Amino acid sequence: MHKDDNLSEINIQDQKIMENKELNIWEALIPVVILMSLLAYNIFFAEGEMFGEYSNQIILLIGGFAAFIDGLYNKVSPLVMVKEIAENLKSVFVPIMILFLVGALAGTWLISGVIPAMVYYGLQVLSPAIFLPASVIICAIISIATGSSWTTSATVGIALIGIGSALGINPGMIAGAVISGAYFGDKMSPLSDTTNLAPAMAGTDLFTHIKYMTMTTVPTLIITLIAFSIMSANTETTGNADITGLLTSIKATFNITPLLFIVPVTVVALILLKTKPLVALTSGVLLAAVFAFIFQADVLNALSDSNMSAVINAIFTDTQITTDNEKLNDLFSAGGMQGMVWTILLICCAMIFGGIMDAIGALSRITKELLKLANSVFGLFASTVISCLGLNAIASDQYLAIVIPGKMFKKAYEDKGLAPENLSRTLEDSGTVTSVLIPWNTCGAYQSSVLGVGVGEYFVYAIFNWLSPFTTLFFAALNLKIRQLKTK
Repeated sequence: MHKDDNLSEINIQDQKIMENKELNIWEALIPVVILMSLLAYNIFFAEGEMFGEYSNQIILLIGGFAAFIDGLYNKVSPLVMVKEIAENLKSVFVPIMILFLVGALAGTWLISGVIPAMVYYGLQVLSPAIFLPASVIICAIISIATGSSWTTSATVGIALIGIGSALGINPGMIAGAVISGAYFGDKMSPLSDTTNLAPAMAGTDLFTHIKYMTMTTVPTLIITLIAFSIMSANTETTGNADITGLLTSIKATFNITPLLFIVPVTVVALILLKTKPLVALTSGVLLAAVFAFIFQADVLNALSDSNMSAVINAIFTDTQITTDNEKLNDLFSAGGMQGMVWTILLICCAMIFGGIMDAIGALSRITKELLKLANSVFGLFASTVISCLGLNAIASDQYLAIVIPGKMFKKAYEDKGLAPENLSRTLEDSGTVTSVLIPWNTCGAYQSSVLGVGVGEYFVYAIFNWLSPFTTLFFAALNLKIRQLKTK
């Protein structure tokens, strides 16, 4: 089994899990308690500004420093901790480059008219009455085809946020629908890296894993679609008159033509052809820049004395396009690469904290303690779910949330006479999909940055993501579709 090259390219499958017999569970939890306490204080009492704009980054570094002291006390070499930090930072190099390119993509797709065209045609096609469930289905299809929730958000997700916002729909609802569909597709696609990683850790094959996942994943998606259908039916939108005004404003500001769709179609096609993501996204940026010169000369002239300067600014810094409609003014802005710096720093700080926690053996110790609680079949499933959720928060990375429990719990499932696909399914139901619900996790940071909606705003609406762990526990509690090992 090998990992597929994808937009989240983190080569972690063969990572060794660090153990430390000197470290007890209480010592392993000290950095976690410090981290969670500071984060909770920052969110609930300091309104996210305890240490200024970069509060979460600083808190993660404080947690990392506590873990570093913890490691020194338990005879872990500083060199080992530094090496693990370096490995973690190295593992997210490609995602960081992708984030920079997504920032550039947003800027060039705005000035080229690609995003305005998506909004323009989308307003006419997507009815407000079915907008949210339609968004789930569209994102699910794109994500199954590409194998990446990241690609889906960076392309169709951005467009759906724009269309829905223009209709007056709560951005948190739209982001929740986008993420629900994107993670369903990511989870079920044979092209997805996590979908390949989970069965590799559990000891089953890819297609057995996917088939077995449908038993919990399809019911969860159906419930999600029903919930979004109800929300759509009860959501007040701006009405047809306002939509007509929006269409007029977009048309007056941009040169709108179906030819602009060549840009996103090219990017998706390159990814489907398994082109390296950095190449695919760079192509999207360059092609959009060319289209800006061809189709949007008036927009470029309004932004800068030099058309080339306008394009360069869109790639690297803030861009704001002014129309005669205030709602569109908020929508037609992009931060370029500069707008991704906060998210990239958050990911780096999360990797530092997670790296030290792994190096001192804390992640291994916490998971082993959870394993001790698995006295029954349901207890084993519950311990796996809690382990995945905890590691998504502590290690700040969905790959570690799959790899560590996968390695630690594999023998326990065998000892209970359970087929390995039980473990692989649980890893995906609780590790893959919940990563986006943690603000400082690489996935949560990425999605909130790309979609322009905070995790706190979309959390409750990312129904598929938070419901999945409950579904897998429901099946375990009732002993539904729990496959046993075949006896020879």
